Amino acid sequence: MSTVIYETNSPEETHALGKQIGEAAKAGELYTLTGDLGVGKTVFTQGVAEGLGIEEPINSPTFTIVQVYEEGRLPFYHFDVYRIGDIDEMDEIGYEDYFYGDGVSIVEWAELIEELLPQERTDIIIEKDLEKGFDYRRITVISHE
Repeated sequence: MSTVIYETNSPEETHALGKQIGEAAKAGELYTLTGDLGVGKTVFTQGVAEGLGIEEPINSPTFTIVQVYEEGRLPFYHFDVYRIGDIDEMDEIGYEDYFYGDGVSIVEWAELIEELLPQERTDIIIEKDLEKGFDYRRITVISHE
């Protein structure tokens, strides 16, 4: 396990870090994204998508659970499980095909489905610290290999 901490001071820097991760992402990788509402999870995810070569707009799939993007260099599966009522909903959408497939998955609010997550994954925690400024973010990347 390895941990790296990044600090960003604007949405653009958070987006750029996501893009860097997207450019380095490999088939079959899963990233969890944890952080309070409004912390920048979607901005980060938009950066990852750009790093994968996806040009269409990326919005949080709050009501559909998963949004699939196929036009990048790898398929991209963006999950938002915030509104999931029951873990069985993940089975209904066939989450294993995404998590263990040939694309890159990002799961927002992943702590709500902890028991379904593969051990090999990268956890990304985004935190605010208002003492360091309104746009400051501390982004912790923990790789479980």
